[in-house]
Amino acid sequence: MSATDANLHARLVALLRERSVQRGSFTLASGRSSSYYIDARITTMSAAGLLLVGELGLHAIRRARWEAELVGGLTMGADPVAYAIARASSEAPPVLDAFSVRTEIKGHGAGRRIEGCFRSGARVVVVEDVITSGQSALTAIGAVREAGGSVSGVLAVVDRDEGGRAAIERAGVPVLSLVSVRDLGVA
Repeated sequence: MSATDANLHARLVALLRERSVQRGSFTLASGRSSSYYIDARITTMSAAGLLLVGELGLHAIRRARWEAELVGGLTMGADPVAYAIARASSEAPPVLDAFSVRTEIKGHGAGRRIEGCFRSGARVVVVEDVITSGQSALTAIGAVREAGGSVSGVLAVVDRDEGGRAAIERAGVPVLSLVSVRDLGVA
């Protein structure tokens, strides 16, 4: 990691700690109980968070040498992550456009499961705000594959280190995260 990326990483960790880490008693989307909750959207939807996630995410994808034309994932947690990376790529081509995977096909309009710049045959990176069980990323991977795309990797802002990475890797997809729960001091 370059000195610039190390500085951006430290700023992202501080922002996540300040805005997104909550302590208490929580039930996660996976159904598990937890003494902390990471609502990364409070960070990823902020102006500062968009800048940091965009730069760090783009650099991580390029360091991994993942071939991709698009970034996206399951709405809504993945949306600001994808948009931030797409925006960052506009200043450092090649450009990565964004897409969103709906949780279910809409019953009106074109009736698409995947919205935005997605097209069959595209190589993509699936993004996620927080990986816990990996189910959201696996759902997005399934939708992309079903629609004729290929997945180069999964990039998460935060990995809770609770088995999600392993579940995704068992599906044949490599995983990177920008921040771990250890970085946030909650694990």
